[in-house]
Amino acid sequence: MERREFEQIIDATFEGLPEWAIRRISNLRVVVDEWPTSEQDPDGMLLGLYDGVSLHERDSDYVDVLPDTIHIFRQPHLALGLPEPELRAEIVKTVLHELAHYFGLDDDHLNQIGWG
Repeated sequence: MERREFEQIIDATFEGLPEWAIRRISNLRVVVDEWPTSEQDPDGMLLGLYDGVSLHERDSDYVDVLPDTIHIFRQPHLALGLPEPELRAEIVKTVLHELAHYFGLDDDHLNQIGWG
């Protein structure tokens, strides 16, 4: 899958969010990286990463800060070797998983609901 198509899937995922979610998104950027750095993923094949202060943790001191970042890693997704429909679904799942971290959901909760 070419990078542009990969990015289009991510864009479509955000465009398809419910209005309440879109209204809550602030000071967030989404970046497509080819691979995670060794600092981001010392153990291998991370698909995505949220780096920031979740909405749940923000308080009145959260001002003049750099945007939070959702990193989506393209090559680890491609390395899964999935047929295109399943790959598209995995990309969407990764975006939603990292967005859930932005909204304050932790991995334990995401695992409980099947999004781990």
